Amino acid sequence: MFTKKTLKKVTAVSAALVLAFGAAACNRDSGDSGSGGGDNSVTLALSTRTNPFFVQLQEGAQKKADELGIKLNIQDASDDAAKQNDQLNNAATTGSKVVIVNPTDSDAVVAAVQALNNANIPVVAVDRSASGGTVDSFIASDNVTGGKQAADALAQSIGDEGEVLVLQGIAGSSASRDRGKGFTDGIATHPNVRVVGQQTANFDRTEGLNVTTNLLQAHPDVKAIFAENDEMALGAIEALGERAGRDIKVIGFDGTEDGLKAVTDGKMAATIGQQPAKLGAQAVEQASKLLKKEQAQSEIHVEVVTVTQENVKEFGK
Repeated sequence: MFTKKTLKKVTAVSAALVLAFGAAACNRDSGDSGSGGGDNSVTLALSTRTNPFFVQLQEGAQKKADELGIKLNIQDASDDAAKQNDQLNNAATTGSKVVIVNPTDSDAVVAAVQALNNANIPVVAVDRSASGGTVDSFIASDNVTGGKQAADALAQSIGDEGEVLVLQGIAGSSASRDRGKGFTDGIATHPNVRVVGQQTANFDRTEGLNVTTNLLQAHPDVKAIFAENDEMALGAIEALGERAGRDIKVIGFDGTEDGLKAVTDGKMAATIGQQPAKLGAQAVEQASKLLKKEQAQSEIHVEVVTVTQENVKEFGK
């Protein structure tokens, strides 16, 4: 749901997008693709590059782009929805033929996606999708299933009984919604496990630390914490100190390098391992099809794996 502040920003950006995309369409008709353009120019608009998961996604995308001879223009929104909309506006005016977007906010990005649609620029969404507009292809981990796997791993780690906390991701992002739904559905099958507190920490490690600290003051008897990504889980581990993995179990989601190390060290009971490099590569493959005027696959779900100390050495090989 938009706040008044976000809605005001998006409304202003939407008006700018309409004007800019109209000009961009005229430029393409006259053969002017703009600086950085070309028939194989693709923009990859990332929500952030401070999160290791998206760094790996970018690396996978760049490697595949190099293989296919695609010019990849990478943009970092720094988790700012208005900034990302501006970047998508620039993608059209600089001649990008396809846009791959990893939305900061699935709702706030709708205006930009619709403007891209109106400019006849295909859109590929990766990891998170848009709540509206037309997306030609959506590549993501199976987040709902992953959320259910997290619920099962958490319940198993505490003997199927106890109070637990949930650290939620960015409100409005499809990844947070889907992981949250999967976890809620999954934990409902464990009647003796009760969620006593949940709060957003915006997929951020520092916020994960702060939110966990506050929630523990209100709920000192919890036995486990589920965080919707590894960064928040690592923040929770910092807040817990020596209690992490011993008195309170922590379940993450992503399978980042730091997350896997925490599993190996016994500080994190499990993480739901994604394959970010594969997500990035798949997104570029679908963009390549669209560049060639071929039909892209509408949805691709990349498998997730519950990673524990038992299989952490094998994950990602």
